[in-house]
Amino acid sequence: MPIDAKPSFKLLATAASGIETLVKRELQDLGYNTIVDNGKVFFNGSWDDIATTNLWLRTADRIKIVYGEFKALTFSELFDQTYALPWDKLLPVDANFPVSGKSLKSKLFSVPDCQAIVKKAIAKKLQDVYHRHNQLPETGALYSIEVAIRKNQVQISIDTTGSSLFKRGYRVDKGTAPLKENMAAALILLTNWHSDKPFIDPFCGSGTIPIEAALIGQNTPPGFNRSFISEKWLYFPTEIWDRVRATAEEKIDYDIQLNIYASDIDGHMIEIAKRNAEEAGVLHQITFKQQAIKDFKTSLETGTIVTNPPYGDRLNNKDDIVGIYQTMGSVFTPLTGFSKYILTSDEQFELHFGSKATRKRKLYNGAIKVDYYQYWSKKKG
Repeated sequence: MPIDAKPSFKLLATAASGIETLVKRELQDLGYNTIVDNGKVFFNGSWDDIATTNLWLRTADRIKIVYGEFKALTFSELFDQTYALPWDKLLPVDANFPVSGKSLKSKLFSVPDCQAIVKKAIAKKLQDVYHRHNQLPETGALYSIEVAIRKNQVQISIDTTGSSLFKRGYRVDKGTAPLKENMAAALILLTNWHSDKPFIDPFCGSGTIPIEAALIGQNTPPGFNRSFISEKWLYFPTEIWDRVRATAEEKIDYDIQLNIYASDIDGHMIEIAKRNAEEAGVLHQITFKQQAIKDFKTSLETGTIVTNPPYGDRLNNKDDIVGIYQTMGSVFTPLTGFSKYILTSDEQFELHFGSKATRKRKLYNGAIKVDYYQYWSKKKG
């Protein structure tokens, strides 16, 4: 038996460390009340809200249903309380339900054992409810389950997203050292940019930052051109996905004309960026150009620069990196009407750039700790 047509779930949006507040803001803009934890933002919602947040959240990693929370000090307690959850209300008899896990500072510290116990408890519940004596087939839709134990508190969740939300579906080719799409969106949402202002990325690489800016400028949902794991769930009404997508498309401003400029020294990367932009449906919104940073110039008086220049192992020669940062300083500093936002792991960036940032924010680009240097404009606009 499926759960009610309009169930209320405790939902969880996961996020990279440092950008939970952006996910919170996105959810609040969509009308949700939120609670923020480290790398997590909790909110409540129905099937409609699962579809809506998967489709619209730009900076989150995935949306999960928090299906059970309880304390467990023994494997018997873990089994019994997992079994007590109404798994048949969500999982059909043929559900494919792999269980992943993690444990921190808990009596039940063996993750493989915890996964096995949770798997066994769910299987036993489904066998009992569906009157099956043999092993369950697990040939149906995928329900990815996680058991997370922290200080003996168990949280069992079910992923509704599938491939992480950063996978928008437009990346034809990524080139080298790509920035994740949700991180690129976060960089933009941390700026003062609005769609009526010029936007520039002079180290565009495969085009992720300008493409995300164009999607934001057009109000295109980041998940508009991809599918989600929960679309195949038996008890998730398909008409909800159709309705949410139709409503979302009505909100896209296809007619807006954006001033987005992207350049890179590598002509091959410019071609990749163009293909990605075309796949995203925003090629017409971005002016691409092959250009070295030393040749960068603009006649625009105001705007926003957001960029992710080479750092770390992206250039083998430290002197090359220093030279790039010094050139950026000489090229950008005269642009007093522009706000500049620069992501790098180089802790000496300000020294090489030639001036101290207005503000510096710590973020993580994957496993790399980085700083987001913000130089605010001195002119209004």
